[in-house]
Amino acid sequence: MSAGDGEGVPRGTSHGRAPTRAEEWAAFKDSPFLPALVLLFILAAAAGLFAGSYTYTMANPTPHRIPTAVVGDMSAPDGRAFVTGMERALNASLVLTRYDSDAEARYAVDEQEEFAILRRTGPGVELDVAGASGASVAQVLAETGAKVGKQTGVPVAIRDIKPLQEGDPRGLALFYISLAAVIIGFVGAIQLSVHARALNPAERVGFTVAYSLLGAFAIAAVVDWLLGALDLPFVESWLILALTMFTSGMVFTMFNTLMGRWAMLPTWGLMVLLGNPSSGGAVSWPLLPSVLGHIGQWLPPGASVNAQHTAVYFQGHQHLFPFLVLGAWALVSSTVFWVYRHRHPGGRDRAPAHAAAPAGA
Repeated sequence: MSAGDGEGVPRGTSHGRAPTRAEEWAAFKDSPFLPALVLLFILAAAAGLFAGSYTYTMANPTPHRIPTAVVGDMSAPDGRAFVTGMERALNASLVLTRYDSDAEARYAVDEQEEFAILRRTGPGVELDVAGASGASVAQVLAETGAKVGKQTGVPVAIRDIKPLQEGDPRGLALFYISLAAVIIGFVGAIQLSVHARALNPAERVGFTVAYSLLGAFAIAAVVDWLLGALDLPFVESWLILALTMFTSGMVFTMFNTLMGRWAMLPTWGLMVLLGNPSSGGAVSWPLLPSVLGHIGQWLPPGASVNAQHTAVYFQGHQHLFPFLVLGAWALVSSTVFWVYRHRHPGGRDRAPAHAAAPAGA
């Protein structure tokens, strides 16, 4: 073959011409190296942000405002001295609300409106904390109350009127099972998009419902029946976990519809980097930075923790709000996916009926 036949011409060039910068860039964009390079930096940033988000919220939790019920008269000198000493030691304000009876104060604790109860008893005070309302808050209040009592000379009796279950002494089990539901929820949706790409929209939603129900059952069964770490109200906890998994899966599916292969970025950011640290599961909301404490209640992880927490420790006092949050995210995500389902990278074409007929029929 002669030189004129193109022997030795570099790939991508014409007649031995060196490729231009524009041609090199076009070839690079079409290669797998561009997305791999982008992922390199994204994963590094995600690792730092993941560690930073949890460290920021959990390394040094600080109380800001702690709702506290008051029974009886705390205006006497010893009562005022104790409250002032608590606020100074905590560097926070006790938001005091007066109740006429212990029963009313206990009901407010069960409604999770108050985190502690203060009452005067003769020469001293009683401080009732509620470990189930937030182990970290109860610990801070109990330790600070004992120190302030010694400093002010006010006798203090401290008790936990709502203790955590024996298998969950730090109050983290509910956070972990909710975290499992969130992560498996969107990982399941990712796996469907990879290994069951040809699913049509209705089939994709159906399988998301199916793995959510089965996965949530597995989480609840392992934690309650197998390990005995928690005594769950099984059906309620199972359905909360299932709704959490479905919501998480549909959030990824929505972003996959809108953003394609980069859907993991907003999903991870919303559900893990922001949602889990601000959920109140590992650190109670009075100890979180104030902005995170408010935001977390409106995100799926926080709503899941709140609903699960009330179901396990405050039975009969369940609130509608966390279910509305989960339901709203699930509805919006599912609606966006369904409206723009033609943009989703999955699915399969259905051949018209006449196209399936043999030629010449």
